[in-house]
Amino acid sequence: MNTLALLFLVAGLGLIGWLTTRARAARFDRGGAKRLHSLPAQHGFYVAIWVVLPALLFVAAWGGIAPALVKEAVLEHSAAAQLPAFDFERDALLAEANRVADAPGATAFDPVAQQLVAPTRIAKARYNWIGTAVAILLAFAGGAYAFTRLRANFPARSRVERGVMMLLLVASLIAILTTLGIFLSLLWESLRFFSQVSITDFLFGTHWSPQVIDPERPGRSLGAVPLLWGTFFIGAVIAMIVAIPFGLMSAIYLTQYAAPRVRRWMKPILEILAGVPTVVYGYFAALTVAPAVRDVAVALGYPYASSESALAAGLVMGVMIIPFVSSMADDSIAAVPTAMRDGSLAMGATTSETISRVLIPAALPGVVAGILLAVSRAIGETMIVVMAASGAANITLNPLESATTVTKQIVDLLTGESEFDSPKTLAAFALGLTLFVITLLLNIVALRVVKRYREAYE
Repeated sequence: MNTLALLFLVAGLGLIGWLTTRARAARFDRGGAKRLHSLPAQHGFYVAIWVVLPALLFVAAWGGIAPALVKEAVLEHSAAAQLPAFDFERDALLAEANRVADAPGATAFDPVAQQLVAPTRIAKARYNWIGTAVAILLAFAGGAYAFTRLRANFPARSRVERGVMMLLLVASLIAILTTLGIFLSLLWESLRFFSQVSITDFLFGTHWSPQVIDPERPGRSLGAVPLLWGTFFIGAVIAMIVAIPFGLMSAIYLTQYAAPRVRRWMKPILEILAGVPTVVYGYFAALTVAPAVRDVAVALGYPYASSESALAAGLVMGVMIIPFVSSMADDSIAAVPTAMRDGSLAMGATTSETISRVLIPAALPGVVAGILLAVSRAIGETMIVVMAASGAANITLNPLESATTVTKQIVDLLTGESEFDSPKTLAAFALGLTLFVITLLLNIVALRVVKRYREAYE
């Protein structure tokens, strides 16, 4: 039985346990008590948890154990004696046999892999049925254990609530552990990189040319300053010049001037920008904005404008993050107490004076937090800069010249043909760690600003 069918079977057993237990709890002898400690449905949930949870835990564990058992069973077959000794080739043939075994009627390209298809299919069927039988036995055992504990004064409600709390805790820990795992993986590979390249050469070097690396001192060609500058120039300067005015003005219009009917339509339309895939923005930047920027620059007397300029990527990136700035500014302005606005208007101030001198200063912490979050989103953007920005690492203040970013270089480094343990490839992890730390610091600052803002108005 495949995994999906097994999960449906376990869920069905849990539903049966819930229905049976609820009916049983409804007929409890209360012994003179006016009501049960827990509702019948809560007794049902208690039994259902004991039916489903052990089986699901086993299925998750078995999913990692069964492939290794299948592989061992196949290697013990006589046809496995023809497998090559080299691990990579042997694993490739076993993977081909495993893929063909899951597709009835298909044949393998390699004759050795074809001979292993039948043993693989037999081993997978055997271990699938073993896993199914054990999962069902665990479901019945868990349900029987829970069912035997039922009585009128049994605290099923407390047990169920405790189980739900543990589930929420596990969900929270998954997010935290995922972030920790990403950080540790980047840190481990970055340490390998810094064992070959000096950290000072990497962080303070002004020359980036990973195509030509000096074997004696690779850090001379792997200075990250041009990449960090390009990331800051495109994502935190040009993009913010576009996003902050348009996002803030749209938030002011929607909260202070727009009629309720207009706001009801305009706000979702504005937020659609946040749902557009970034690859679409990349195509738009590469095919429309970049040529237009170059043509305008040539018409204005600057004939050396690049078709992969920092300005083109920054403009489109700014349009993409307008909803981030607008949404946060909208919420911040709307959260300002109405008494402050009414008091300003009652003193004779106009609407524009009230906005500029009362509402915006009061909502400034929330607006700043939104801008910082938008900056962290912009500097981590990949597709727009991959498709619209150049790979030339320049330190320049001219937005019409070529520039590159950290994310662009990470993509270029990891899609080459260099060895994985070479400084060129490991530099991608060092760049990723640097960008991770910068983004994390921006998010921490933004959250602290938001916390101070909430303390002021809640």
